[in-house]
Amino acid sequence: MLKKPSTRFPKALQDWLGSKKIEEVECVISDIAGVVRGKAMPLSKFDRLENVYMPSSILYQTISGDYVDLPIPNQWTENDMVLTPDISTAICSPWADDITVQVICDVLDLDGNPIEIVPRNVLKRIINLYKQKGWDPIVAPEIEFYLTKPNLDPSLPIEPMLGRTGRKVASRQAYSMAAVDEYGRVIDDIYDFAEAQGFEIDTINQEGGAGQIEINLVHGDPLKLADQVFFFNRMIREAAFKRDCFATFMAKPMQEEPGSAMHIHQSICDLDSGQNIFVNKKGEPSKYFYNFLGGQQEYLPKAICLLAPYVNSYRRYVATGSAPINLEWARDNRTTGLRIPISSSNNLRIENRVGGMDCNPYLGIAASLACGLLGIKKKLKPREALAGEAYTMPRALPHGLIEGLELFNEAPELEMVLGKTFCSIYRSLKRYEAESFLQVISPWEREHLLLNV
Repeated sequence: MLKKPSTRFPKALQDWLGSKKIEEVECVISDIAGVVRGKAMPLSKFDRLENVYMPSSILYQTISGDYVDLPIPNQWTENDMVLTPDISTAICSPWADDITVQVICDVLDLDGNPIEIVPRNVLKRIINLYKQKGWDPIVAPEIEFYLTKPNLDPSLPIEPMLGRTGRKVASRQAYSMAAVDEYGRVIDDIYDFAEAQGFEIDTINQEGGAGQIEINLVHGDPLKLADQVFFFNRMIREAAFKRDCFATFMAKPMQEEPGSAMHIHQSICDLDSGQNIFVNKKGEPSKYFYNFLGGQQEYLPKAICLLAPYVNSYRRYVATGSAPINLEWARDNRTTGLRIPISSSNNLRIENRVGGMDCNPYLGIAASLACGLLGIKKKLKPREALAGEAYTMPRALPHGLIEGLELFNEAPELEMVLGKTFCSIYRSLKRYEAESFLQVISPWEREHLLLNV
């Protein structure tokens, strides 16, 4: 007889549980926006179930919750999706009043095939393309976010949180330990929650904005790291709620402050030898390194709507605004879209600095790896490494979401690797969001146009 699923929970979860009795299990997935969707149930029911069922229509929603008519047959029959728990992902919810476990599910159709438009399946598809070549992609995401005062009225500007001194955290103090101490209680909770969930944080530091934090994760398998970011976003929000503040992952939450990014460090290892294929036998950058760079320069502008998925995302791309405006590359140069960090030759990697923290982690990582893989397949060569500041170079990124979607529509190579159905549905959802935004009359328009034109 098969063991109950709960007896196969990962060691980190079992260690945290000890003699505690699980009261609830949440079976969750990421929708296209990265929102946590799922069902909760008592442990006794979870142990009796092989699968969980949810309507496919949850994948047809925009970030505002609107449903969109899509170019697929029989859309509104709302066929069930089959959710099969991936027990290896099970973690605790240490903020919950009841003893609660979360587990990410694989999402299949009724015939047992992966549903193409599910973001986690899109990333699996890209990873498998690497595996077919005998390679193992490695990533390390950086998580940036703001801690803010609770914003209960969307018409009002977002403000930084109040620190432990009772003063608003208003100064930009990058890497200041005193600044981190201002919201130390939230940071302590994040550390405690991460430890309980079995996640290893590499570093935490104050970023360039008022109340802006960066968390670096330890490098590893892209699917596991995307799962971690997916879980981390929820955990960080809960840590903030506990201390009466908000955590936001908006790309540009405050007008005068820098945006929040999800930088992705990338390398590729040979499956047999474990060696970094970005380095040749002489310890120098290999042809694969340069081809990967060439692919990022060629295709990231066309995939930008996956890394910058909202109208707000493009407010981050401002020259001298701590975000790239093009895809030049250089060693140890933070003005470039593609940075080569200082490292030993064996740890040579490429940091994609383009993605916003508002992107779905599965889709952001999938898009970045897909662009690099296309560069290797097509043997693309990058431009010469940049000497100096990239802000002096022409802008190469779209100015807005609609422009980004038009570029995405002109990239059949990306459609081939990401999946035709996924790309079609993603374009439709994002175009609806962009056009909906155009119907909103902003405070700027009322202030400057009401009585002046």
